[in-house]
This record gives sequence, structure tokens and C-alpha cells, in this order.
Amino acid sequence: MATEAFEEIAETFEFLDDWEDRYRHVIELGKAMPPMDDSFKVPALKVQGCASQVWLRPIIENGRFDFQGDSDAMIVRGLIAVLHALYAGLPVEEVAKVDATAELARLGLNEHLSSQRSNGLRAMVQRIRETASSASR
Repeated sequence: MATEAFEEIAETFEFLDDWEDRYRHVIELGKAMPPMDDSFKVPALKVQGCASQVWLRPIIENGRFDFQGDSDAMIVRGLIAVLHALYAGLPVEEVAKVDATAELARLGLNEHLSSQRSNGLRAMVQRIRETASSASR
């Protein structure tokens, strides 16, 4: 049930043979994201449970979920870009139906992220799901 943007990332990962190339690709995805205005880097938008500083700003228009995100760590910024590809544009009621664990496992992220990064990724997914859930009520 992944979006087309996420499928493109998954296809690219299939062609990248080693984790170092995949790691670089994730960082490039993060660099390609539009910057988040510093005015949104406030405590209310900060994601707790991440080793790095992470902010997610939800944007819900016409019943569709989107968000902006940023981090002070390049790899985390790349993970935000991957999550953006997974969730952006979905109807808010569909966000909770995405099996993020399974989709991210397709990229092999589980085996190659530190436990702190994995915890942070779970915290970001949880924030996205909670935000979409409250918006769909």
C-alpha cells in the first residue's frame, strides 16, 4: 500500500548493492528536501524519543496528509524524506493503515540503523499516525 514516491525509493534500493550506497542515497534524499522554516522548529513540533533534534509539521488539506520535517542530523533528515515519501498525499484515514514497519523493512533499514536511530524512526512514525488520527476525527 506504499505510495508511488516510496515505491521509487524501494526500486532504487534494489539497485544499490551495499548499505553504504543506500546510506548515501538516504542522505541525498534528505538534502533534496525543501528546508523547514526555523519558525516551525518549536517544542510543540519536536519529536520526543529521537537522539537527534527532529521536528515534524503536519499539513492537512482537503483530507490529505502531508508534513514538513527537519533534523540536525543528515541521516535523520533522509529518514524524514523516506517517511514523507511513504505518507505524503494519503487521505488522513489511510495513514494508520500503512504498515510502516513492513514497508521500511523492504529497504533493509531495520538491520542497518543503530537502536537509537530505530527508536527515533518509530517515534516519528508514531507522531505521524497520531497526527493523522486526530485529524480524521
